[in-house]
Amino acid sequence: MNAPLQLNTANLRNIASASEVKIPRYSRADVTPGIVHFGVGGFHRAHQAMYLDALMNEGKALDWGIIGMGVMPSDVRMRDALASQDHLYTLSTKAPDGTLDQKIIGSIIDYVFAPDDPTHAVDILAQDAIKIVSLTVTEGGYNIDPATEDFDHANPRIEADRTALQSGNISSLQTFFGLIAAALMARKAADAAPFTIMSCDNIQGNGDLAKRFFLAFAHSVSAELGNWVENNVAFPNSMVDRITPETTDADRNDIKEIGYVDAWPVVSEDFTQWVLEDSFTQGRPAFEEVGVQVVSDVEPYELMKLRLLNASHQGLCYFGHLAGHHMVHDVMADSRFQDFLLAYMEREATPTLKPLPGVDVDAYRHQLIARFGNAAVKDTVPRLCAESSDRIPKWLLPVVRENLTAGRDVTLSAAIVASWARYAEGTDEQGNPIKVVDRLSERIQENAATNRTDILSFIRDRGIFGDLIDAAPFTKAYADTLTSLHEQGAEATLDSLLSQVTV
Repeated sequence: MNAPLQLNTANLRNIASASEVKIPRYSRADVTPGIVHFGVGGFHRAHQAMYLDALMNEGKALDWGIIGMGVMPSDVRMRDALASQDHLYTLSTKAPDGTLDQKIIGSIIDYVFAPDDPTHAVDILAQDAIKIVSLTVTEGGYNIDPATEDFDHANPRIEADRTALQSGNISSLQTFFGLIAAALMARKAADAAPFTIMSCDNIQGNGDLAKRFFLAFAHSVSAELGNWVENNVAFPNSMVDRITPETTDADRNDIKEIGYVDAWPVVSEDFTQWVLEDSFTQGRPAFEEVGVQVVSDVEPYELMKLRLLNASHQGLCYFGHLAGHHMVHDVMADSRFQDFLLAYMEREATPTLKPLPGVDVDAYRHQLIARFGNAAVKDTVPRLCAESSDRIPKWLLPVVRENLTAGRDVTLSAAIVASWARYAEGTDEQGNPIKVVDRLSERIQENAATNRTDILSFIRDRGIFGDLIDAAPFTKAYADTLTSLHEQGAEATLDSLLSQVTV
């Protein structure tokens, strides 16, 4: 048996001839940079980079190649993996019926680890060819002060970057805020047009948040810079959707069995959606030609996705984990979970949505159930349970608050919060330890430690839950579910909840 080929530009044709893997139809030598992207992970490579690759395969957007840029120590691994294979990688999409589509993506043309040479990184960002700087840095990357939800000016790395910019010492910059601000300062000094800052993070109003936080940093450097950014830089909102689990060694072995080696392939579901506000400083690729919905107002689509898909992920993960499930498709094989999520979406989430002309919301709800049950994707329950203190307040609690204000029921939303509280106790129903992965893990586990002696202890944390502790309809439903989880377990609790509603 021949040794597997190394994925690189020279071996592309041999890989294509020996397999059904699709390769770029364009010459990558013709691709020039137009975008710098911070946060090159699985989602970016299954989503934005994939859309650009599709355009390039049609002979378009060849001047919109992506330069990846990393600032965290963990980014070194991605830099090295991509550099070893000419920045190519495999995207494997898996449909619920088992259909597999595999293609090699070529839209990323370079990767820069900024701490190696911050001055070089700024030079790349400042060059005229870069028209978009995009972000998938997760909510935790935006330097949010958890107490105030404003920009954390006291972060030592932010303070250091502010001082460096004020003194002109860009060689010591540490954060993407500092690097981007330095490049904008260079553009301003050269009387050149700024780039667009395009957030692709899974945050409602991601462009608005990016604008607010970049302006906060820019104004703290100087009023002149802050005013220039405010008046000249575009921050489009977007809604992004594609389930992309973490790459495993099994995924790498699947590629090796085809006949080549890919250090970091990407696996995703076959569904993808991107709704993008058409607001750009220096133009954009023709994304609409490859399925992107380019619109004037993203918010209705954001709310649909965040309150149906993302909140439903939280609805299944804690109950599922407590019941002993590790894989999402195993959770969804139990019809009670399907019925619970459909009931939550129909009864509590959908009434809080804005009008969506032309969108069949009921069909979307049922499509989500099918997507969650896609066994081929091999999405994990622990992945969905991670960083709950960021997710629940943004995705689920707005549903609770809007329904309370309108006098509507919050039983199922409260039940999801209660399942998080039980999960945060740190053991499942079989007595197995749960590793709570959360930036506030110590705090939320401490809050959950007294659940059995003070049934409302978990939600007394006003920094996370605000005034919901004062809302009797919520606290009663929450306490009833948490008590049931302690006394009867997750599956019996779901049966009890479903007996109270009509799906």
